Amino acid sequence: MNTITLPEPLAPGYLDQHEDITQHEIDALKTRFNLADAHTHQRQSPTQKQIVSNLDQLWYLAEQRTQYAAERDFINAFYTLHGQHTALQRADDIYLVYAASIGMQITATYLMKNKLRVGLIEPCFDNLHDLMKHMQVPMQALDESLFTAAGSLYDNLMKHALTLDAIVLVDPNNPTGFSLFADGTKSFMELVRFCCDFNKILILDFSFASFILASGGKRPDVYEILENSGVRYIAMEDTGKTWPLQDAKCSTILTSRDLNDDIYPIVTSVLLNVSPFILSLVTAYVEDSMQDDFASVGTLLDTNREVAIRHLDKGILKYQTPLIRTSVAWFEIQNTAMRADDVQNFLLGHQIYVLPGQYFYWKHPDRGQRFIRVALAREQALFAEAMERMEAALNELG
Repeated sequence: MNTITLPEPLAPGYLDQHEDITQHEIDALKTRFNLADAHTHQRQSPTQKQIVSNLDQLWYLAEQRTQYAAERDFINAFYTLHGQHTALQRADDIYLVYAASIGMQITATYLMKNKLRVGLIEPCFDNLHDLMKHMQVPMQALDESLFTAAGSLYDNLMKHALTLDAIVLVDPNNPTGFSLFADGTKSFMELVRFCCDFNKILILDFSFASFILASGGKRPDVYEILENSGVRYIAMEDTGKTWPLQDAKCSTILTSRDLNDDIYPIVTSVLLNVSPFILSLVTAYVEDSMQDDFASVGTLLDTNREVAIRHLDKGILKYQTPLIRTSVAWFEIQNTAMRADDVQNFLLGHQIYVLPGQYFYWKHPDRGQRFIRVALAREQALFAEAMERMEAALNELG
C-alpha cells in the first residue's frame, strides 16, 4: 500500500512568507488535499488511457516526421476544435511556446521595449502582473466591473483607459469566470471598437477558453472579429489547464500583422521549438476531445463543482456563480471578521490547501481578502474526501 508522507507542522507566519500565487502552489504540492493550482490532476478517461498506452507510437512518429508537420497538425487540430477558423488562414504566423507564461513574457518584453503603459484586468492570476512588473512596464488596474455591461463598456473605457497604450484582458477570467463572450459578441465588439478608435493594443489571454467548450458553449470566431476590425492585437491560447497531461502542454501566440515583425524576433530569442513529441501527444488529446465533445473534461469538472457547492456553499462561504464554468470555484467569505489568509491558514492545519484571494487583486489586495479559490481538476474520490474534510473544518472554524 502506498503511504503518504506529510510535511512537518508549519511555523507561525509561514504563509506570510509567500510573495505570489505560484509560491503557494509549490508548497501546496506537499499537502494531502492540494486544491491550490489549477493544473490538471485528474485521472485519464478510457480513451485517454488508450493514448497513454500508445506513447511509444507517438514517440516514433515524432522522430519520423518534420517539426513543421508536428506544428501544423497541432495548430490545425487545436484551432479547429475551438472554432477559430480565421486564425488558420494565418497558420504560419502562429508561434508555439511551451507555456502560457512564456507567451506573456514575450509580450511583456515587447511592451517594455516600446515603453507602453498597460491596463490590466483586476482580479486576475498574479503572474501576468508580476511578469510585466519585472519588465518595469507601467500598469493601471482595470476593474472587471468595467467590462460587464455592453451598453456602458465603451464609455467606461473612455473614462478609465484613454491614457493607456494597451489593454490586457483574460477571457474567461481566472478566478471569477467572467467573460465578454457569455452573451454573444456585443461586449467584445465594443472593446475592439474602443481599441480601434484610440489606437490601443488589445492583449488577450485565452488560456481558459477551452472551458467555454467544456461547459457546452461555442466560441465565436474571435480572430475573424480581430482581423476584420483592423485592431492591433496579441492573442495567446493554451492547453495547459485543459487536459490531464502532467504538465505536458503547448501555448500559442498570434498577433495582428503590423505587430508580427516585432514579436517574432522576441519569440526566436526565447526558443527554437516545442518538443515534437509533446506536440504529437497534445494533438492526440485535442483530437480525443473532438471525438467526445469535451465530455472527459466537462463531466469531471461539473461533478466536482457540484460536490464543492454542496459541501461549501453554506455558512462561512458563498459560491460565486461564474459566467463561464471553468476549472476553479470562487467563494466569498461571508463572515466580515474573517480574512482569506486566516481561512487558508486554518484549512492548512487540516492538510487542505486553497488559495486566498488577495493575490488575484494585484492592485487592491484587501478586496481579495473576501475570497478563496478552490481548484476542481482533481480525481473525483480524492476531491470528494477533500470537500467533506473542508466542510467539517469550516464548521469548526465557524
